[in-house]
Amino acid sequence: MNLRAFRPLAALLAALCCAPVNAQRPAPVPVIFDTDMGNDIDDALALATLHALTTRGECRLLAVTVTKDNPWSAPYIDAVNTFYGRPDIPVGMVKTGGVTPQDSNMIRLPAERKRPDGSLVYPRRLASGADAPDAVEVLRQALSGAADGSVAIVQVGFSTNLAHLLAAPGGADLARRKVRLLVMMAGNFVKPDPEYNVKMDIPSARKLFNEWPGEIVASGYEIGTSMLFPGASIVSDFAWVPDHPVAEAYRDYQKFPYDRPTWDITAALYAVRPGRGYFSLSAPGTIQVDDKGSTTLTPSPTGRHRYLTMNDTQRARALEAMILLSSQPK
Repeated sequence: MNLRAFRPLAALLAALCCAPVNAQRPAPVPVIFDTDMGNDIDDALALATLHALTTRGECRLLAVTVTKDNPWSAPYIDAVNTFYGRPDIPVGMVKTGGVTPQDSNMIRLPAERKRPDGSLVYPRRLASGADAPDAVEVLRQALSGAADGSVAIVQVGFSTNLAHLLAAPGGADLARRKVRLLVMMAGNFVKPDPEYNVKMDIPSARKLFNEWPGEIVASGYEIGTSMLFPGASIVSDFAWVPDHPVAEAYRDYQKFPYDRPTWDITAALYAVRPGRGYFSLSAPGTIQVDDKGSTTLTPSPTGRHRYLTMNDTQRARALEAMILLSSQPK
């Protein structure tokens, strides 16, 4: 065998193996999570996903703000944050303009459950939403402390809090300087049907789409509906701990077992991993909201709004990622 013929190939392989690789990880994405926690279980799964991505070093959860004006929303969020070892994450509460005060088993039952000795199963600082600061002030503080052009806001409830931010003195400028991307679970871009997050507070949704100073990506109703979170995952993938506040909320939300659309989780996944190919984007344009809460995008090359699209391959990858992340051990 003529070994000389192999020397150039060997040298090339050695160079490739030993060549320096730029292994520096991107900086974690600062994220603000704005949620109507308690209206659907996908909010809790989205929060669990953001905690998993924080643990992985891919994002940093700056704050959580609430648009559901129920006294158990903030305490439940506080309990979940504490469960994941992050009890100091600020939780802000909508103080005016809330539209869904109704009680919800998925937040109340886990938050109030106690052990035989009287201690809370899921410790928390907040006893009630009344103890949480105003959401706009929490948004201001979180944005003010962040680097310019760095923050991703994940809005998976109503537009109430962000509309209030825009209306507050200096709020629009703060959003313009600090926010890189706003990802909303909002709208329906396949059918002209009003979507819940939009129709429950149409004035705020209109204000947000009309006045938000930066880019908006919407995850429409059709995206989450096409991927069902399996109830079987709650039984198997969350079993690494005897008591899990998200798994318990899932069981308390509806008669178990059931599968549920992944609406809010898709927004969280895209906000932190926009370049992973889980989704595609529509052409740019401007999203408008009609009197009934239906959404349409008018294409424009200079538009700052887009919505998520996906094919079957992306759908399978995204669902797998959401299941694995939301159930990841802390």
